[in-house]
Amino acid sequence: MSDTPSPNNVIISRTPLRVSFCGGGTDLDQFSMNNSSGGRVVSLAIDRYVYVTINRRFDDSIRVSYSSTENAATVDDVQHDLVREALLLTGTDSGVEITTIADIPGRGTGLGSSSSVTVGLLHAMHAFHGRKPSKEQLAQEACKIEIEILGAPIGRQDQYAGAFGGINSISFGSNGVIVEPIDVSDESISKISNTFSLVFTGLTRSANTVLSQVVENIESKNSRLKEIRDHANLAAEMMEYGDLDSLGQLINSSWLVKRETSPIVSNDEIDKLYNQLISFGAKGAKLLGAGSGGFFLVYGEDSLRQQLINKLSTENRIIPVGIDFSGSQIIYG
Repeated sequence: MSDTPSPNNVIISRTPLRVSFCGGGTDLDQFSMNNSSGGRVVSLAIDRYVYVTINRRFDDSIRVSYSSTENAATVDDVQHDLVREALLLTGTDSGVEITTIADIPGRGTGLGSSSSVTVGLLHAMHAFHGRKPSKEQLAQEACKIEIEILGAPIGRQDQYAGAFGGINSISFGSNGVIVEPIDVSDESISKISNTFSLVFTGLTRSANTVLSQVVENIESKNSRLKEIRDHANLAAEMMEYGDLDSLGQLINSSWLVKRETSPIVSNDEIDKLYNQLISFGAKGAKLLGAGSGGFFLVYGEDSLRQQLINKLSTENRIIPVGIDFSGSQIIYG
């Protein structure tokens, strides 16, 4: 691959966030590498994005803008760990300005935003050097940065969902990560957008904090994770056949199992909101991501979304589940 810098001097990448229907937690190495069936997740990329802009500076310094602004003399001086490690991995060592913005700002939403940032950073930086990395390469490198270099206690689903886009069954194990697109009809795609909604809890949390929690009964947790993995097998079939009613009920069952894997996955505020969602007519609801905050994925009749808008607090922002089929893209440069 060529390492010639982009002639445009400005690159913008766009990387989707993701929604996981079933299987979350089984993508962690500690489970997938020690379970004979490995891990499996059924997820889709949504039409809400992280944008990364990289442009050449006049001097050799590095400027990074996110919720804070950094001016660094060298790569090692960059405090944003994902930006720093992406710079090092791609050989981008000086004279650049990097900006990250997102449709849904902040970490701790349960939508895989940190991994989408990592994939987007890598894509933009590779393109800045004139390279065209594959989706597989982007996902692998993002996993390397987050899990192997920075030691985050997270799984591998988010990096692949963001890089590949679409609706996928993603398997994890000793043979690596395998992404299998699920063939879904146009009718089901439309129905997914009409019947599945994201509801913000008003709370955010660090996935690292939740996933680092010491579990006293490992055997009990692993038993529940095996059940969650079985749910992913069912979810793939339901998605393929367009049986969204059963899928909506399954995510509910999966949430009830997941909340028992750790005492900090849920709390009184989250339980209260869950009960409200069900009382308003939701047929299923699950908290996305590691737990303790972020968004609920909610399923119900077409009329449910308007009911939620009318009855919930303005803090509980409601977002339709639109699907992104492109994955990480270079949209300028």
